Amino acid sequence: MQSPSPVEMPVWRSMLFVPVNVPKFVETAHTRGADAIILDLEDSVPPAEKANARTMIAAAAPKVAKSGADVVVRINQPIELAVRDIEAAISPAIHTLMLPKIDGASHVRLLAELVDRVEAQKGMRIGHTRFMALIETPAAFARAEEIAAAHPRLISVGLGSEDFAMEIGGEPATDVLTYPKQRVAIAAMASGLMAMGVIGSVADFADLEGYRASARLARRFGFRGASCIHPKHVAILNEEFGPKPDVVAWAHRVIEVYEKAKSEGRASVQLDGKMIDIPIVVRAERVLAEAERVAARMKRMKG
Repeated sequence: MQSPSPVEMPVWRSMLFVPVNVPKFVETAHTRGADAIILDLEDSVPPAEKANARTMIAAAAPKVAKSGADVVVRINQPIELAVRDIEAAISPAIHTLMLPKIDGASHVRLLAELVDRVEAQKGMRIGHTRFMALIETPAAFARAEEIAAAHPRLISVGLGSEDFAMEIGGEPATDVLTYPKQRVAIAAMASGLMAMGVIGSVADFADLEGYRASARLARRFGFRGASCIHPKHVAILNEEFGPKPDVVAWAHRVIEVYEKAKSEGRASVQLDGKMIDIPIVVRAERVLAEAERVAARMKRMKG
């Protein structure tokens, strides 16, 4: 079957987990302001409820997408559950599947082959459904680069903080997770994928300032957005991963002074006592392009 065509990466500053089998959370998810809603079939659904939860995806997807959010479904890892989850989840209403506990590139390709067949059976365009892969074990961490390059359906590879820390016998703390998070992020970037996540634990959802610090650190490392388990986190992620007014203003000034210098035959110029050359200009251009993409996303969400 044909490979998915290249696609512009989505603007997902914030992704809110919602247990698909809890109606009150599904009904209010669209009011939370998240760029994407993750309908969860994995950790937030007890084993006895998983079969029933699958039947709720079709009705839940349009509800959580009312305000323009993209819909993601996190499936289960055991293959017997993953197959059933995929068969139930694949539809035009589902943008992406989140794949937990990915073991290696062959694991991604196996799931991609199954999705090919399900999309074909449902009369969908092959490649509609994208993948977010989660690395959650030391063995998978050692294969981060090959996982990131495994298949064109991938748009992101991330590290599952809590599971990874548990597997290495460590704590899900910032100092423990900074190196593994950064390495997985760079592996994603090397394959043209989005780096997603915060650097730190997500379990203590009441510590809003700690969560903000983790998100801000991740943004400094080049992460594009993150998932969260509590609605209170959404605004924090939107702010920390969104364009800062002062940074946007700086980017405009950089472009302005550089264009003036270029018209005078120079390739570098000073701004506020700092040298502005090509790498700085490229960064400024990216800031402005991302600001435009976020503005378009927000306009669509409000509409």
